Amino acid sequence: MHTFPETLPPPPDRRHLRRVWLAACAAAALSACGGGSNDAAVQAEAAAPLATGTTTLELALDTPAADAARVAVQPTFHIAPVLLAEPDDSDARQPGASAQRGPRTQSIPADQARLSTRGLTLQGLEATRRQRALGVDRSADDATTTPLAGSGVVSTYSPAQIRAAYGLPALPAAGTPLTATQAAQLGAGQTIYIVNAMHDPNIVAELAAFNQKFGLPGCTTKAIAPTTPLPLPAASTQGCEFSVVYATANATMTATAPAYESGWATEIALDVQWAHATAPLARIVLIEAPSAMTDTLTGAIRLANAMGPGPVSMSFGATEGSWGASLEGAFTGSGMTYLAATGDWGTQVSWPAVSTRVLAVGGTTLSYSGSGPRSEVAWASTGGGISLYTARPAYQTHPVPGLGTPVRRTVADVAFNADPGTGQYVAVMSPGSSTVNWISAGGTSLSTPQWAGLVAIANALRALDGKATLGAPHDLLYANVGSVPGTYASTFADIVQGSHGTCATCTAKVGFDQLTGLGTPQVGSLLAALSGATTPTPPPAATAPVVTSATVNGKVGTALSFTVAATAPNAVTWTLGGAPSGMAINSAGVVTWATPVLGTRAVTVTARDSQTGLTGQGTITVTIAAAPAPVVAPVQVSGKVGTALAARMTVTPATAVTWSLTGAPSGMSINSSGAVAWARPVAGTYTITVNAKDKKTGLTGQGTLTVVIAPALAPVVAAVDVAGKVGTALSTRMVADAANPVTWSLSGAPSGMTINASGSVTWARPVAGTYTVTATAKDSRTALTGQGRLTVTIAAAATTPTITAAAMRGVAGKALSGSISVADVGATSLSITIAGAPLGMGFTMSGQTIGVHWASPVTGSYSLKVTVTNQAGRSAQATVPVTITAK
Repeated sequence: MHTFPETLPPPPDRRHLRRVWLAACAAAALSACGGGSNDAAVQAEAAAPLATGTTTLELALDTPAADAARVAVQPTFHIAPVLLAEPDDSDARQPGASAQRGPRTQSIPADQARLSTRGLTLQGLEATRRQRALGVDRSADDATTTPLAGSGVVSTYSPAQIRAAYGLPALPAAGTPLTATQAAQLGAGQTIYIVNAMHDPNIVAELAAFNQKFGLPGCTTKAIAPTTPLPLPAASTQGCEFSVVYATANATMTATAPAYESGWATEIALDVQWAHATAPLARIVLIEAPSAMTDTLTGAIRLANAMGPGPVSMSFGATEGSWGASLEGAFTGSGMTYLAATGDWGTQVSWPAVSTRVLAVGGTTLSYSGSGPRSEVAWASTGGGISLYTARPAYQTHPVPGLGTPVRRTVADVAFNADPGTGQYVAVMSPGSSTVNWISAGGTSLSTPQWAGLVAIANALRALDGKATLGAPHDLLYANVGSVPGTYASTFADIVQGSHGTCATCTAKVGFDQLTGLGTPQVGSLLAALSGATTPTPPPAATAPVVTSATVNGKVGTALSFTVAATAPNAVTWTLGGAPSGMAINSAGVVTWATPVLGTRAVTVTARDSQTGLTGQGTITVTIAAAPAPVVAPVQVSGKVGTALAARMTVTPATAVTWSLTGAPSGMSINSSGAVAWARPVAGTYTITVNAKDKKTGLTGQGTLTVVIAPALAPVVAAVDVAGKVGTALSTRMVADAANPVTWSLSGAPSGMTINASGSVTWARPVAGTYTVTATAKDSRTALTGQGRLTVTIAAAATTPTITAAAMRGVAGKALSGSISVADVGATSLSITIAGAPLGMGFTMSGQTIGVHWASPVTGSYSLKVTVTNQAGRSAQATVPVTITAK
C-alpha cells in the first residue's frame, strides 16, 4: 500500500475531513496534491505521476471562518526514535568545548528505526522499549508513519556546536565580565515569548539540567502573578530570567495551570531550551494556553502583545483555511516579531506561518564537523508552499533571486536545522520523576525558537544604538538583504539541494524557494543587517570623520535642540555616548532633549562613515541652568458685601503655570488664566497666598492677594405724604437708597392698599380719613431692611343727597306698603324727616331705603314731604303723593 502524502492530524470536528480511496490515481487528477495552491499554473507545476495500486488520501477541507476559534493545532516537533546516551560533561567544565568537534552519533535499534519521528515522545520510546523486552513489535502498526530517513544512525548537536556552525559568538567562561556589546550578543535585556498549549510541570528542572550539562548561563525563575500590571517591566540586562504564565482565551492570566499532555510538554521543553541556547541572557516567558484550539492560542499571543515588545515563537500549526484571515488581529502588537514553524508535512501550508505578519521558519538537514563551513540541504519533511487563501504580500514582490512573482503568499521565509536525524539535544523528564532523559529533537519546531533567539539578539544590539525593537522583519529581509546580491550572499546560506515532494516547486534551488525561503543565517552578517550596525572595512587611504566639539547651554524645562557639525567624505551615521536619559540624535546630526535636567554633562558624539566604517568623535558639553521660579505680582482689591468680586493675578516670566490659592475664604476660586472670582463676598479683610507652578520646570512662586470687603448698608426709605379724595384711585411711589435691588412690603395699610416690586403704592377705592403706613424695603442680597413712613389723607367729597320715590296708591282697609330711596356718595351720615304722614302710617330704615307701611289705609289723597340733610349741611326735598280709594 502506498501512502501519499500525510497531511496534518484532523481537527476535532470530523466533518471537515473525508477519506478517499482510489483504486488508481492518474497524475493529472492529483496534480494539486503536491502543493498548497489550487491555482491552475501551480497545479500544473505540482503534477507528479503516482504508481498504480491502492492510494490513501486524507483530504483536509476548508474550515468555515465562523469555526476559526475551534480549529485544532498540533505541535511540529520530531524526535529520533532512540533515547540518547547522556552527553559528556566537557561543556559543563569549559563552555563551548564541544564546538571543535562534530556531533555525537548513535545507532538506532532496527525495530525502532521504523517508528514515526513525528510527535514521538519519551513515553512512546519507553513503551516501545518495554514491548521489545516482551518480544512485541508494534512499530509497523501505523501505515502512515514517517520513519527516520538514512542509515539508522542519528547525529545530535550540542548548543556549542550549533553556535559554531551558524556563526553565533562563542559562550564566555562562567564569571567572565561582559561588555555591553557582549551581553547584547547573548540577548541581554530582551524578552522571548514561547507560546504553546497545555502544561509541562518539569520545565524548570529540564531547563536547569540542559543548562548545567552544556555550560549555559542559568536562569532565575521569576513568578508573574495573574494580577501583574502589563506591560511587564523591562527585562534584566544582568542575566536570564524564566517565567511561566497561564493564559486564557481572553488574553488574560490565570492561576490555573493547563492539563499535562506529553506531546505538548515535549514541544515546550524543546522550545524553551533552544531559545535559551541561542540567546542565553534573554528573559524567557513561557505562555501556556489551556487547549490546542486557535481561540486559546491566539489568546496567548494577545497576552504576549500586552506584556511588551519581543519575538513570539510559535512551534505549532494547522492546515491553512480561509478562516485564518479572521485571526490576523492577533499579529498586530507593537514591537512584536512573530515566528512560526512551517510544519513538517511537506508541501502542506499551515497557519500561523502563512500569515503575512509572521516570519515562516522552514527546516534543513545539517552537516557540520566542528571546523570549516557547514553544509545543508532542505529537510525532506519541511513544510512550505503557495497559500490557497492568503494574497501575496508586498515584501514578496521585491527582486529576490528565485522568488519570481508568487501568485499568493509563499512560505517558508527562512530556515534552520530541523532534521531529527541531525537533531539537537533536549532534556526531558516524565511527570513525577527526577530522571533526566536525552533525546535528539528536530522539526521546524526546532528552527523557530532559534530564529526567535536571533531576533532577541538583534533587538539587544539595536537597543545599544538607541533603536526600537525590530518588529516585523520581512521588508528588511526581502528588500534590504535578499534584493541586494552581495548582502544576500553574505547574510544567508542559500540552500540549493533537497526536496519535500515531487511538484515543480518542491525542490530547493538557487535563491528563494518554498522549502527554506531565503536560506539559513550567516549569523554575524544577519545580526549586523537586523541591528543596523554594519561596519565595512575602510580602505587604507580613507579619512575618518572629524566631529566639531562645542558647548551648548539650556534651561531646565525648555526643550533643547542643536546640530552637531562634522567633516566627512561620505554620509555618516550618528551615535551618542554618555548621553543623559531622553537625549537622542537623528540621522541629520540633530540632537534633541525634550526635558533637560539641571547640571553639566560631557556627551561623546560619534560619526561613522557610512562607506568606510571609520569613526570620529567630538565632545559636546551641555550645561543646563536652573529655571527661575515664577514671580507673582501682589494685588489689592476692594469690594462690597453682596457684590461679586473679580481680580486677576499675573506672573513673570509669562510662562504656562497652574494656579492655586492658600488661605482663601469659602467660595473664592482661581482659574487656569489667573482670574480670581468670589460670587458672594463676606465683610472683612483677607490676605490670600496665590501659588503659580511652572508646568515645565515644576518650580513654584507665590504672591499676595489682599481683599477688603466693606460691610453692607441697610436700604434708606424716604418718607412720603400723599392726599386723595374719596372715590378717586390713589397712586404714589416709595423710593429706597440701596446697593442692590430691594423687595417691598407695607404694614398698617388700609384695606385695598398695595405696593408692587418697583415701590409703587396703589389704592383703588380710598376711604376718607388720614392713614399712617410703614413701607419696608429689603435688600435682595444682604437681607438688610429699611423703613419709611407713608402718610395718606383722604378728604370727604362735597355732595348733595338725592331722593327717589314713586307715587303710592291703595284701597281703603287694605294694607299699603311702599319705599323711598335716598343716596349721597360722599356722605358719612344723613338726617331724614318726613312730614304730612296720615295717622297710622309707619316707616322703617334699611341702609339707604325707607320702607313705608300703613295697615288700615283711609280713603283720601295725602302728600309726604321728605327732607334729607348730609353732614355737610346739604339737603334735598321730595313730595311723594299717596292716594287711597274706596275700592
